[in-house]
Amino acid sequence: MFKAFVDALLAWHRGTSHAVMAALSEGFVAMVLVLAERAGIEVKWQPTSFPGVGGLKDVQVPTARDSSEAAWAAALQQKSRDLSRFMAV
Repeated sequence: MFKAFVDALLAWHRGTSHAVMAALSEGFVAMVLVLAERAGIEVKWQPTSFPGVGGLKDVQVPTARDSSEAAWAAALQQKSRDLSRFMAV
């Protein structure tokens, strides 16, 4: 069950074009990745479709990502490794 949540959260975070939501959720996503790693859960880093919620759509004008998919994943992995040092085992 937690694996499904982690995969869905990562897919949502990857797909959001809302700059504020991405910034606010980055720390939470990194913490969830630490917990997943400690639980031995293999995370899906490849893009998957994230179903829309009731047909609602983000109305913010998206900005172009300034990095590639691999750079995004690497940065998030580094943030989770850094955060892991401060979390109790």
